[in-house]
Amino acid sequence: MKVKKFILILGGFLILFGCQKKEVKKETTPEVIPVKVISVELRDIWETIEYVGNIKAQDEAIVYPKVSGKIIQKVREENSFVEKGEAILYIDRDEVGLKFERAPVESPLKGVVGKVFVDIGENVSPQTPVALVVNMDKVKINLEIPEKYIGNISLGMKARIKVDAYPEKEFLGEITKFAPVIDLTTRSFPVEITVDNQEHLLKSGMFARVTLILKEHKNVPVILKEAIIGKEPDVYVYVIENNHAHLRKIKLGIKEGPYYEVEEGLKENELVVILGQQRLYENAPVKIEREEKF
Repeated sequence: MKVKKFILILGGFLILFGCQKKEVKKETTPEVIPVKVISVELRDIWETIEYVGNIKAQDEAIVYPKVSGKIIQKVREENSFVEKGEAILYIDRDEVGLKFERAPVESPLKGVVGKVFVDIGENVSPQTPVALVVNMDKVKINLEIPEKYIGNISLGMKARIKVDAYPEKEFLGEITKFAPVIDLTTRSFPVEITVDNQEHLLKSGMFARVTLILKEHKNVPVILKEAIIGKEPDVYVYVIENNHAHLRKIKLGIKEGPYYEVEEGLKENELVVILGQQRLYENAPVKIEREEKF
């Protein structure tokens, strides 16, 4: 019985020793983890907010005749240029027993005839709108901005404008008016953006997507959001050095789309992991695949 007991104890010890030996061997050959990485780049980055609005001519006026009568002539058609004081239409104001010179309907401003509302032969009075004249050299977009941004908005702030008619073109504007008074109903304040439009590409009534540039930082380290682990202020990335991963705490700056400025913790050309972080640990050996497009 003693011999059998000794044999069982010895067998168990050998099995345990063998398992421990295998475990030691496993620890000395850690698995190489595949990851995708990208280089830290220096670039310009903007903190922005985006809104939509309608384009309107900076100056526009509805034209009314000064006298009653019948339209007898159109001097300017729609989309034609007109000087201030030039005639757009002529009215025949003849009455029974009286003879008058034809009366001009004059433009109150320099611009383009946007619309003529009446036809020849139509009777009009001083209360009848007969035309719309617009000055399209500059256009404006009016927005309602939430009150939380009132501290970030100032006159002269730049804006980028896109319209469906020219999908590849970006127009630049700036804030020319804003009222620092909050609407109690909408909790917002009005902002007016003016855009130079000398080529008259932008038309009154167009739908516009507006990006306001709140902050601009030039030539700073930038990474993709996929690289970031944790939440501010405890934000980390895995940096690859000599084919090993190292967890590093960083400080983030402004954000633009999927890009984040790094204020502290990274420098240009360092490799950060953007895919495969879940399996990583400090000093883990890795096999890297570079993501070329940033």
